[in-house]
Amino acid sequence: MRNFTFYTPTKIYFGDDAEMHVGEELKKRGAKKVLIHYGSERIRGNGLFDSITAQLDAQGIGYVALGGVQPNPTIQLARKGIELCRAEGVNFLLAVGGGSVIDSTKAIRLGLSLGIDPWEAVTKGIRPENPVPMGTVPTMAAAGSEMSNSCVMTDTESHLKRGCNFDENRPEVAFLNPALTVTTPAYQTAAGITDIMMHSMERYLSNEPATPLTDAVCLGILRSVRDEGALLMKDLTNVELRGEIMWASSIAHNNLTELGRSKRTFTAHRIEHDLSGVHDVTHGAGLAVIFPAWCLAEAPYGAERFYSLMHQLWDAPEADTETGMLESVKQGVENMRAYFRSIGMPTRMGELGIDPSEYEYISGLTTNGDTFRLPSFRGGLTQKDIIEIYKLAQ
Repeated sequence: MRNFTFYTPTKIYFGDDAEMHVGEELKKRGAKKVLIHYGSERIRGNGLFDSITAQLDAQGIGYVALGGVQPNPTIQLARKGIELCRAEGVNFLLAVGGGSVIDSTKAIRLGLSLGIDPWEAVTKGIRPENPVPMGTVPTMAAAGSEMSNSCVMTDTESHLKRGCNFDENRPEVAFLNPALTVTTPAYQTAAGITDIMMHSMERYLSNEPATPLTDAVCLGILRSVRDEGALLMKDLTNVELRGEIMWASSIAHNNLTELGRSKRTFTAHRIEHDLSGVHDVTHGAGLAVIFPAWCLAEAPYGAERFYSLMHQLWDAPEADTETGMLESVKQGVENMRAYFRSIGMPTRMGELGIDPSEYEYISGLTTNGDTFRLPSFRGGLTQKDIIEIYKLAQ
């Protein structure tokens, strides 16, 4: 096990009426004027917006609101948020919504704290010394952004989707009420289940010796999400199942499942990012297509590790030779794809609306015109390698 530093500063309120602590908590943290950042107008229609603003009013805290965040949040909207915060004297940011809303708020935080364009902060990984404080009220379980150090944004002009990872991205407080996720549609629920699993599977598949305790944590989260996710898709209003998935979302992406390993690479995530940057694909859906193909492409260079995951999680047959392990991995990948299909996810490129004629262009974005190599079990993925992964997902 490698040395590590584990930093999780986010205070969590979890359970029934967790969001009813917003006013008191923000008051304790010195909030004078809050930006309430959100996606659709649904939070106004279901009473959540009014509940939060009533609490702020009761505590004498002012607020302004900015909605309109879309899946694959744009840097263009984040820039508008920064302008609004500066004009209104905002000193606290509150994200109310899913992972896209939280990431958009993180980008606003970077630009506001650093005094620079947020795209520069994201693409160059510039860390603020004293970030503007931030809280979240998640209404969807997927990205785990409420506890993560990640911020992923899309530039609609260049079609690039890029992210940065450092502890200054972590929110100070999160209010997790599973009941707030009950209205998440089936497709988005399934995409969330998929994204949660990917956060642990990509961490598990690191090209280095096993870390038994961290591996066990990964597998425990993955089995829980796999089994309870399947049950949830049959009973979308089940708050108990929603709660299990919601908490799994948080702990799958707060770095717990990578402790003792080298820094995560998230290569399949990076490949998917440019698919959704160009086609506005739902992130979890894109991963359901790319990740199995990536496993098939990389397994020959790390047979034992891929076999370990596929055997223990996806019922791949037992094997004790490298050749046998690779055959077992293929069966495990098919079982994994069958699971994704069972919960309503796509598993092929055509289902995402992506034509083979686009492969060169999209892979060129990922590799910066084939000048950048993605981390890989084989040493580095070229543009040609990524196109081959696309083809394995056709």
